[in-house]
Amino acid sequence: MLEIVGLIVGLVIGIFFPWTIPSQWTLYVATGLLAALDSALGGLRARLKGEFKLDVFLSGTVGNAAIAVFLAWLGQKLGIPLYLAAVVVFGTRMFQNFAEIRRELLTSKQKRAKINQDIVFQEKESTK
Repeated sequence: MLEIVGLIVGLVIGIFFPWTIPSQWTLYVATGLLAALDSALGGLRARLKGEFKLDVFLSGTVGNAAIAVFLAWLGQKLGIPLYLAAVVVFGTRMFQNFAEIRRELLTSKQKRAKINQDIVFQEKESTK
């Protein structure tokens, strides 16, 4: 529920207080947002599995975003597109996290159905 509230608050702030990013920052912001989105999907996956830890999530989000922005900055200084390393790594991890989230949601639904079926079966057996 807290996630939904945060999403709604973020959308309202974005709608009522629009902010444009200077064009020279776009590469940094894009790689940082990609890293943050990867962390958000990883946090959702961990929560679904019951393994979520806030300190790990926050340190990972900040650390990943900092590394991504640093790679973009260093790449611009060296004239090498190092930001592509962050794009490839975080993009791949996002797809992996999404696949695990999907798998967890589908299998947890099947597990619940199997448990309910077993409970009904046990109740029928005990009434005989």
